[in-house]
Amino acid sequence: MPRIIVMSESSSEREGAITLDERVASADMRSGHHSAQLIERVGWAVHDADDAEQREAPGGSPDN
Repeated sequence: MPRIIVMSESSSEREGAITLDERVASADMRSGHHSAQLIERVGWAVHDADDAEQREAPGGSPDN
């Protein structure tokens, strides 16, 4: 089954943080409701990965 993984960029000192690791069935993409929910979860994961990268940057903190 296909898998979607969103993770923050890794640096030489650490591994990237996985913010989404989800299996996706192609049958689920036939439903507008399921597709919209998946896109929403991907958006949250991208935001969380960006926050993780900001925290790890020298002197960085997320813009929350």
